[in-house]
Amino acid sequence: MFELAQLRCFATVATELNFRRAAERLNMTQPPLSRQIQLLEHALGVALFIRSTRSVVLTAAGRAFFIEAQHLLERAEQAAVAAKRFAEGDIGSVSISFVGSAVYEFLPKVLAEARLNQPQVKIALSEMNTAQQHEALRARRIDLGIVRAPLLQPGYQSECLVREPFVLAVPSGHPLATDAQVGVQDLAGVPFLMYSHSAYPPFNELLTGLFRSAGVAPEYVQWLGSSLTILALVNAGMGLALVPRCATNVVFRGVTFRDIDLGEGIQSELHLVWRSDNDNPACLMLIDGIRAAMAAYG
Repeated sequence: MFELAQLRCFATVATELNFRRAAERLNMTQPPLSRQIQLLEHALGVALFIRSTRSVVLTAAGRAFFIEAQHLLERAEQAAVAAKRFAEGDIGSVSISFVGSAVYEFLPKVLAEARLNQPQVKIALSEMNTAQQHEALRARRIDLGIVRAPLLQPGYQSECLVREPFVLAVPSGHPLATDAQVGVQDLAGVPFLMYSHSAYPPFNELLTGLFRSAGVAPEYVQWLGSSLTILALVNAGMGLALVPRCATNVVFRGVTFRDIDLGEGIQSELHLVWRSDNDNPACLMLIDGIRAAMAAYG
């Protein structure tokens, strides 16, 4: 089988129809150039040129092969460029999973950064809770996870990208919607919508632990799996809820958000997690882009 170098020699001679000029273009002497053409003709089993002391002319087979040789050389060049761009993270694909509340503010920033800096990288998105994302990372079904709790195990990397307070979501007609100040003690005995342990264990454990420590016992009326569902039920007047501040981007006419002091360390966190052995250049470049974007947004 012929080699790529032989194709380049052939294409140059076929363009110049002169071995001396072709050799100059290839930065080589005529004897090795002639040898490459002979080897190519031998591999193909056909004559590609008719040579004389005065001229070099392509045979019919040479003319047909010239068209195909140009295509092959173009594809080889494209493959080389693609390999380089893939290694630099300019092209490729990244699979990202996310908790539902990430779409309120964080995920749009991530996607905007990716479109700006890696426009030819395909991003596949899937919504999962934190536990499902941890499992998907273990099974290598995703590159990046946007989760509420880090994966603190050997072989994985986690970075906290967002820390923000919880706010109290109150039906607009509720007395706490207009009180001058709202505290944890005000939630004793009130109908309350809580994140379920199965879908949102980080928030469930954090908030139920807060109430136990404060000696406050809300009346839990529903255990739910997403901030959007919780806010919809607050809007319907079914209860109050604590949600991350980013959830205030979701507008319901019947919901009022109130600041509330929950004490030290009671914050909503969003973490980026990935496998330490992830060698996808596009993924690693996107991680750097996310860091830069979050730093810019403060």
